[in-house]
Amino acid sequence: MANFLDIGGERFAVGTRTLVMGILNVTPDSFSDGGRYDDHGAAHAHALAMVEDGADIIDIGGESTRPGSEEVSLEEEAARVIPVIEALAKAISVPISVDTYKAEVARRALAAGAAIVNDVWGLQRDPDMAGVVADADATLVAMHNRAEIDETVDIFSELMAFFDHTLAIATIAGIDRSRIVLDPGIGFGKTAAQNVQVLSHLDDLKRFGLPILVGTSRKSMFGKFLGLPVDRRLNATLASNVLAVAKGADIVRVHDVREHVEACRFADLVTRPATGPAIGEPNG
Repeated sequence: MANFLDIGGERFAVGTRTLVMGILNVTPDSFSDGGRYDDHGAAHAHALAMVEDGADIIDIGGESTRPGSEEVSLEEEAARVIPVIEALAKAISVPISVDTYKAEVARRALAAGAAIVNDVWGLQRDPDMAGVVADADATLVAMHNRAEIDETVDIFSELMAFFDHTLAIATIAGIDRSRIVLDPGIGFGKTAAQNVQVLSHLDDLKRFGLPILVGTSRKSMFGKFLGLPVDRRLNATLASNVLAVAKGADIVRVHDVREHVEACRFADLVTRPATGPAIGEPNG
């Protein structure tokens, strides 16, 4: 397991404190907060509030990836995210991530001040994405995804093979492993039962020796198993992320930042030895 992660030219320790990534959807149709922050002023204010609440990274997305959502054009997605990134890059000190699978959107976002590309197709959708990430020395969050749900598939075996392919693409492009994070893609191309299976075997992903990001925030599996509507899924989300931290997650991607900062800080006290500087604090 690598003991550091490179973000924006700085080196951050891994394995001593869970990093909290705050979600900023500048979309009209995201499943949880669609339309709340699609105004640039509202998006900016919400990002500042998440940083104040303790967010270590702000992840900005301009296209909903919820099931059944419609794909938006490159230009529309860029028009949503680039002005927000440009403004926030001047206003906050924490790294900015762009949530996109389009290489050109990623290129513009990195030029505007983002330091991380969060690709929900793990370099396997847009053939130009790996080159964009490599050329900018950006950090990559590579997520597992499937085009269709198949309840008969061995989801964890497929996930491991997917990441093997992603890492091969990254190596060929010249993306250093010190700048790669893996995300098992909870809620993406998986049944609710498969999501639970992935979470229960999360520690097996450590064989790659890379930081792990988990994104369970307000996901539909909480509705499936617990009958909870979107606006009542905070407690279940907190439980899932504390369990993920215990299984080795290094980053949690969430809507509710303050609550997760508090929960993860205590989880870290129990599960992570205080052997070095915290992730999110420069270490060299």
